[in-house]
Amino acid sequence: MENQIFVSSEIGKLKRLMIHSPDSGLGKVVPSKAQDWLFEDIIHLEMMRKYEYDYYVKLLLYFLDPEKVKGKLAHIDNPEQKRAFYKPDDAQYFKSDKVIDPQYLLSEILENADIKMKLVASTCAVERCSYKMQEQLMSFSPVELAKTLISGSLPNNKMAFPPIPNFIFTRDIGIVINDHILLNRPAKLVRIRESLIMKYIFHNHPLFAELGKKIIEVSEDDHQFFLSDDDKILNEVTVEGGDVMMVSPDHLVIGSSERTSLTAVNQIITLLFEKNIVKKVSVVKIPAKRDFMHIDTVFTQVKRNTWVIFGALSKQNKAFQSKDFTKNFIDKSLAYKPHILQFIKGQTEPRKFEFLEDLLDAVSQEDLKSEKPTEFIYSGGNEFPFELREQWTDSCNVLALQEGVVIGYDRNTKTADEFRKYGFDVIKAKDLLQKFENNEILPENVKDTLILLPSGELSRARGGSHCMSMPILRGSL
Repeated sequence: MENQIFVSSEIGKLKRLMIHSPDSGLGKVVPSKAQDWLFEDIIHLEMMRKYEYDYYVKLLLYFLDPEKVKGKLAHIDNPEQKRAFYKPDDAQYFKSDKVIDPQYLLSEILENADIKMKLVASTCAVERCSYKMQEQLMSFSPVELAKTLISGSLPNNKMAFPPIPNFIFTRDIGIVINDHILLNRPAKLVRIRESLIMKYIFHNHPLFAELGKKIIEVSEDDHQFFLSDDDKILNEVTVEGGDVMMVSPDHLVIGSSERTSLTAVNQIITLLFEKNIVKKVSVVKIPAKRDFMHIDTVFTQVKRNTWVIFGALSKQNKAFQSKDFTKNFIDKSLAYKPHILQFIKGQTEPRKFEFLEDLLDAVSQEDLKSEKPTEFIYSGGNEFPFELREQWTDSCNVLALQEGVVIGYDRNTKTADEFRKYGFDVIKAKDLLQKFENNEILPENVKDTLILLPSGELSRARGGSHCMSMPILRGSL
């Protein structure tokens, strides 16, 4: 497996990423635990897999590793295959070194008896397992154990511990910043096990051997141990990857949100400047509300000069507030201007930006040297109530496969119309895959296109294609 880890933009040609196909743990989210496990609704697992997420996998393979999928779609989706192609624990799994599932990497590192013992012990300590359960887990094969550690299910379908259903949102696990990786420190208890699993993978799998000391982890200082519980909350160190964007080789944008604390932001800036990894960090403080979670639910990049953005938290919020017919309906907390500061290494005073558009325009024009004016595609056409409804279902959360070619959700129809107005083609994932299969077009020849994933179930999970990806290698712009 080629050892290359490098990301210096949001839109360079995607060459390698980590994704996790929905596992059985998602099908065990019940109403009584949905919100504790960060879900707003329960998911129809098979519908999500077969009729939605599988299209995502095939698209990624066609763009990143076409030999795995080209000319094979009929065979891959044959009902008799029972989705074997998509399952990391199956002998017929596609095993790409470009579209990588952490479950497969986990099964590989568990071949090492020492790593297996340490990870089982760590997991059982976190999950308060019995000693008997720990011994039982140690008896499992690496493939069985990897599956159990992620899904929580034993081979007899009984539960060893709760599932980690948010593992499909691999973006939050960590972010590659040039040739370093910043690991997450999750804000919510339900995500601790996935963080632990990925820590073992990053530190022990050969794919990441070149990183060495380039793995960055944030932590609380020793004073935190002596604070009262109330004061601890105010000083928590938490960070999730949806709040971190590598927008140019010298510039990181990081959000302070419901899931990423200012204490962590301060620590990250200090570490990045000390290690000379970037020259500037822009901090975008957004409301600590479930509506947003991370900054990548508010904006993501489409092209060097193009962004998709939520108008209610941008320069457009003035127009948003002034529409008389909405004044009795709008949650006033939405009429909020993010606080934006940019810290430049070696300078004592931060640069201030009044609006999101000002920051993103500076990224496009100053960092990426765009030769065209910066354009903003607003969620739902910035039209009430569609801007709110479609932001909730991840209209602003798109993944760039290459500059100008992004994946979004088909249910966000008003936002898709806005893409068309800005000159983008809009096509369903199923139709584009068929064009690839029929040799009507090559992935590298796709330009300025929004690809729509079916999303009835995926959108219930509250994360889009950007959330469901962890890029670990992109080409330079």
